[in-house]
Amino acid sequence: MAVHTKFRLITYSQEIVDGQPIFVSSNCLPTKALKYEPAGHSFHSAALKLRGVQEDKNEAEDKKVADDKEQTYLPSDSYSSKSKKKSGTGDKQQDHYALLGLGHLRYLATEDQIRKSYRETALRFHPDKQAALLLAEETEAAKQAKKDEIESHFKAIQEAYEVLIDPVKRRIYDSTDEFDDEIPTDCAPQDFFKVFGPAFMRNGRWSVNQPIPTLGDDNTPLKDVDNFYNFWYSFKSWREFPHADEFDLEQAESRDHKRWMERQNAKLTEKARKEDYARIRTLVDNAYKRDPRILRRKEEEKAEKQRKKEAKFLAKKLQEEEAARIAEEEKQRKEEEERQAAEAALQHKKVKEKEKKLLRKERARLRTLSGPIVSQRLLDISDDDVEGLCMSLDIEQMRSLCENMEGIKVLLEQASVLRDAMSSKKEVADEKTNQQNANGSIKANGSASRSNVEKKEKPWSKEEIDLLRKGMQKYPKGTSRRWEVISEYIGTGRSVEEIMKATKTVLLQKPDSSKAFDTFLEKRKPGAQSIESPLSTREELEGVSTPASTNNTEDSHSKSTDNENSASTNGVSSSSEQDVWSAVQERALVQALKAFPKETSQRWERVATAVPGKTVNQCKKKFTMMKENFRNKKSAV
Repeated sequence: MAVHTKFRLITYSQEIVDGQPIFVSSNCLPTKALKYEPAGHSFHSAALKLRGVQEDKNEAEDKKVADDKEQTYLPSDSYSSKSKKKSGTGDKQQDHYALLGLGHLRYLATEDQIRKSYRETALRFHPDKQAALLLAEETEAAKQAKKDEIESHFKAIQEAYEVLIDPVKRRIYDSTDEFDDEIPTDCAPQDFFKVFGPAFMRNGRWSVNQPIPTLGDDNTPLKDVDNFYNFWYSFKSWREFPHADEFDLEQAESRDHKRWMERQNAKLTEKARKEDYARIRTLVDNAYKRDPRILRRKEEEKAEKQRKKEAKFLAKKLQEEEAARIAEEEKQRKEEEERQAAEAALQHKKVKEKEKKLLRKERARLRTLSGPIVSQRLLDISDDDVEGLCMSLDIEQMRSLCENMEGIKVLLEQASVLRDAMSSKKEVADEKTNQQNANGSIKANGSASRSNVEKKEKPWSKEEIDLLRKGMQKYPKGTSRRWEVISEYIGTGRSVEEIMKATKTVLLQKPDSSKAFDTFLEKRKPGAQSIESPLSTREELEGVSTPASTNNTEDSHSKSTDNENSASTNGVSSSSEQDVWSAVQERALVQALKAFPKETSQRWERVATAVPGKTVNQCKKKFTMMKENFRNKKSAV
């Protein structure tokens, strides 16, 4: 072994200079003398090797890390602060984790790991352990420079330990540590989890809530996916933002200046914090828009919504088709009913036409048989009597009458048969009139002889004339039993002869222009005056209601006196005159009772309003009389 005389130890022997190994006895295991003596961790490792103990994997890694401890880590100074103490030269900031051998863990290093690594690093790089390096320098200046470098490196280790062991200082240092702020913007659908998964894990270091949820994979349940995005949308960061342009509070000239610096630093910090939150929100939005699981759920929801819409549309279409089918069936049913009704009407019309032909035939037969009788004026039978008989009898009665007359050869006997038929017809008409009088339509005034005279001479009221005119239009010529139908339509007990006579006299009269104003008043106030009787005229009503108002002559006075006397002789008070009901009033009462049933509120007031000239009590009384008459008829039948 060659001897290097320029390297001198403090104490040495000839054996060491020759390079020959020597062995000494001591209380420790024999060791081989080398140029450098192991110390600390190296001594412990050498002792284990001599004893045949293999190093653990963790120890090997620690050793590998220890070899790189002298390498310095120079991070970006984008978040450097004036108030932060710096080591080294220039603008480069020392890497505390690299100095302590924790560069592979960095912010993930625990407090115990920091303490352990500091003890090992401090023991290795202590100035007393680095004395051998001074001997390698030839000049005193080089030795002094090397000594200053060793002391500076040891002080940097102590400073790194002080920063990393303090939670507040470590948070500020971790916030200024190098970090990839890049946000993925787009990726292929199959690379979504490879691109966005590391980005979320990288930014999860700033989360206050730990541990952070993972992005998962394509088979992750949707509930976990929603929890993941809910966590990131409500993300809270502990990251500090010391800005390069912040003001150093130690350089403040006064207290107010210091407060102003603090406000400015707070503004810069708040601005940086908002920018960081916006960056995180952009990351979450980009991931949510491109997440295949979210897109798949949206497609399913869209398909479900479309399916519901189609089902609703189909149901509505089926409902419309069903409604159209029902409407078509209803239309066909109505058409069938109309067709059947038209057939029935046509059949009825044919029957009516047949009956009309037979009726005209029998009437012509009766007129032929009555011709000699009328020409000879037997029993004072005139053409009007025969015509009235033709109009009043039906086909069976007329056929029977003609057969009876044909069976008799003597004209006088035929005339008597014809007279009997006329009298029977008259009796039927009288019976019908008496029946109507029994129902209260006509009140008897005076004796029977006077009543007969009034019947013969009773004038036509305006209402009867209007009803007659309407009946003539409603039932034109050719209607079966036309005059009987018109008589029933008028409803005042007018006979066929009276109606036929009125058509030639009353309907042809011109209206009296002198009473035009009175007619106007009647139309203007139809309920002003009450209708006493269907047989009363306007003059009689004036005589009854105001006997002394129109004229003060003796005739009007005597007429009113006679009316009072007739009322007193019959035992009826003057108030009973208000109980006289005309056919129009009776019809109005019946219609009002139908229009306002029992459950109607204020029924009788409405009924009395609908009946002209009658009060509530009179309507109730008339209703009671109509019920009694109906019950009497029913019991008689």
